[in-house]
Amino acid sequence: MPELPEVETSRRGILPHLKEQVIEKITIRQPKLRWLVDSAITQTEGSKIIDVKRRAKYLLLELKQHPTFNTNQANSTINWIVIHLGMSGSLRILLTPEPAQKHDHIDLTLKSGVTLRYTDPRRFGAWLIAESLSDLTQLKNLGPEPLSDDFSVDYLSNKAKNRKSPIKSWIMDNHVVVGVGNIYASESLFMAKIHPLRQVNSLTVDEMKRLVAAIKKVLTQSIKQGGTSLKDFLQSDGKPGYFAQQLQVYKRDGEQCFCCKATIEAQRVGQRNTFYCPNCQKLP
Repeated sequence: MPELPEVETSRRGILPHLKEQVIEKITIRQPKLRWLVDSAITQTEGSKIIDVKRRAKYLLLELKQHPTFNTNQANSTINWIVIHLGMSGSLRILLTPEPAQKHDHIDLTLKSGVTLRYTDPRRFGAWLIAESLSDLTQLKNLGPEPLSDDFSVDYLSNKAKNRKSPIKSWIMDNHVVVGVGNIYASESLFMAKIHPLRQVNSLTVDEMKRLVAAIKKVLTQSIKQGGTSLKDFLQSDGKPGYFAQQLQVYKRDGEQCFCCKATIEAQRVGQRNTFYCPNCQKLP
């Protein structure tokens, strides 16, 4: 599943091609995604994309009605196109037309001739429209962005009071912090030398500091490498992400730890496979 680094990589890849460009046509080949694609999305044809942002794992295309090209007055109430990549979704930039393949469900074509193509074999992704982002229940009650100043030791320590759940499951909760999925939770806990089964309220202030720093560092490193390609994810130029080559514990069970040579183990935590080094990440 694409996680925050993969979504941020996609955002950075499509931004130069989309920003300040006018939507000419939206082609929907398969509307049955996680939520049915609203046919009103075609009312954005003629609107200008003024920015491409991200919130958690959602890509946000900010629109502005373009008086020169827009002949459909109805789209003045659609200010956002919101995209989620789901389990297997990806976005590609096509500089020249290419025939659509089986899982190419949506094309957003610009007047410049560039096409943003959405591919999703499992169809768990989404294309939503909104007048205001506050209208979307999917974006409500989310925690802070992990790479922002709002995600701090003080914030995490306050949230951790009286919480007895395993730290691995807790940091994957979007109400606590967004975008720390299974890969990056395992990698961050390894970097911070914290066992994934530790109870949240048992962590010391020093351990919280290490964990916050590790989450920020792991996510930043992954973004620089274009994300992690394990199966489906591709960057907007069709290339894979290369952070998989730097994974320390994720899906390395049975192999030697790069730090201490102990055998990496795997365990189910919160119904997700969790990978850790029993030596580097000892339980107290």
